[in-house]
Amino acid sequence: QVRLVESGGGLVQAGGSLRLSCAASGRTFSSYAMAWFRRAPGKGREFVAGITWSGGVTYYADSVKGRFTISKDNAKNTVYLQMNTLNVEDTAVYYCAARPGSLITVARVYDDWGQGTQVTVSS
Repeated sequence: QVRLVESGGGLVQAGGSLRLSCAASGRTFSSYAMAWFRRAPGKGREFVAGITWSGGVTYYADSVKGRFTISKDNAKNTVYLQMNTLNVEDTAVYYCAARPGSLITVARVYDDWGQGTQVTVSS
């Protein structure tokens, strides 16, 4: 069974940075796509960034392009989300998700989810 554990959230001032981690376990992820989604208060789950485990292909939402970077460490089975130049609109619960196959930006096709980590950006 796939297990995803996020960490690294917290409170940061606007303009600051955070790095989220997603530790994955339970199977071999070589054919998987991994993604970060977020849910702001009163809003639906939004795709943030994704990466394919084998080829390292990445894709970003327009709202975070140039500020966020997704990466992976194969040896640690961990995916990271480096978030720079944070603004108040980035405040949300951030979730790590995994699915076998290609990278897709739609939340409902992801089979496995972490518990989420809160990111709060103050003005």
